[in-house]
Amino acid sequence: MDSITQALLGASVQGALLGRWQGRKALAYGAVLGTLPDLDVVIDYGDAVANMTYHRGFSHSLFVLSLLALLLTWLARRWHPHSGYSGARLLLTIWLVLTTHVLLDAFTSYGTQLFWPLTTPPIAWSSVFIIDPLYSVPLLIAVLAGALFGLRGRTARWPAYALILSTGYLGFTLAGKQMAEHRVQATMANQGVQAEQMFSTPTPFNSLLWRVILVDGEYYYETLVSWWDDAPPTLVRLPRNAHLAEDLRDSPQHERLQWFTGNVLRYDDDGDQLLVTDLRLGMTGFHPFRFPLAERSAGEWQLVAQPERLPANRGDMSRLTSLWHRIWQQEPALPLEAWAAELNGNR
Repeated sequence: MDSITQALLGASVQGALLGRWQGRKALAYGAVLGTLPDLDVVIDYGDAVANMTYHRGFSHSLFVLSLLALLLTWLARRWHPHSGYSGARLLLTIWLVLTTHVLLDAFTSYGTQLFWPLTTPPIAWSSVFIIDPLYSVPLLIAVLAGALFGLRGRTARWPAYALILSTGYLGFTLAGKQMAEHRVQATMANQGVQAEQMFSTPTPFNSLLWRVILVDGEYYYETLVSWWDDAPPTLVRLPRNAHLAEDLRDSPQHERLQWFTGNVLRYDDDGDQLLVTDLRLGMTGFHPFRFPLAERSAGEWQLVAQPERLPANRGDMSRLTSLWHRIWQQEPALPLEAWAAELNGNR
């Protein structure tokens, strides 16, 4: 999730558990501690693919963060041995502030390596967009109330109430994901469509309209599903160009991307570059992670040793307006095929 939401989450957790003793300081401590796992973004791993796929690695490991919680608790008790609350309560607070950060990240589509250093694929439950006001606003209200009026009296329980509300909202997003996938599976059965895998994720800034991808060899299908749809989803078939992956068989960056994304990738021959796109993130035709992994030289593809990430075109507000209308109305259908065709213009 975005850094502001993570700070609000950390502040709410610490405010709920230690606000009685620490007062407003609990909000500040929790906000700082809640953003700590994301400090790995300052590390340069050598190229753009490595920077993407090693982010949310060791710093988001439940194992590492549990050890860090023990260390921070020991240091805090050394500095403030007479704080009025037990060491066990402090340990629980620090551990929850750190681990709720990474668990919330796992609800997004990016991929979080919760069990690093194990080489299991990153976890991406992909039920929440990276910025979702419906999740963040209750936390924001609770933190502002605590900052303005303190964490005693009526406002003392606001962080706990906000956490209950936001956690309940996560359950709603998982229900939306199941709804979308169930409807797409029914359409696949009716149309005889086969797919190697299915990936679903909410569209930007909401959990009411869902984007579902079906990977099928040389092609992939995309469709949108809303809670309010009264007709089966329309599967839009798009070129994936999976045969181009053969030219990347010796590329360590390509192998890493396949592992990190679950192979939800698209390939494009852009004349002098072979581009690989992570289809999971962003929106149809506007994907933030695209990499030139090979360049054409003398008619042959040559692997790029240190690929850079291509600049991302985020579209315009009219696309967001179209998505907003699509939540409530299934027709007219959005031009997903035309949006996807613009992808190679986003350079």
